[in-house]
Amino acid sequence: MQTARYFIGQIVRHRLFPFRGVIFDVDPEFDNTEEWYQSIPAGVRPRKDQPFYHLFAENDETEYVAYVSEQNLLPDETGVPVRHPQVGEMFIGPVDGSYRLKVENRN
Repeated sequence: MQTARYFIGQIVRHRLFPFRGVIFDVDPEFDNTEEWYQSIPAGVRPRKDQPFYHLFAENDETEYVAYVSEQNLLPDETGVPVRHPQVGEMFIGPVDGSYRLKVENRN
């Protein structure tokens, strides 16, 4: 099992698809359904033996929750806040390019 490269509150973007988001949870390796995994086209299907990240995600049209492998993420360095409505429920910021968990959400 590899150590996660990205952290909760970090703003990231997808390597292949036009969306970005804030990480709100990390799985050390794939932890979703096999049906979800098989729905990804084989040519871009990620390995299961890597961290997977839960994102409050957005694209030009909408906001949603995404589940993305580490190999498909890059840091987002635009400095633009993420507009997803759930970001404000869990985080404050952005501060210095990332979000900080609100005290009541820390464990």
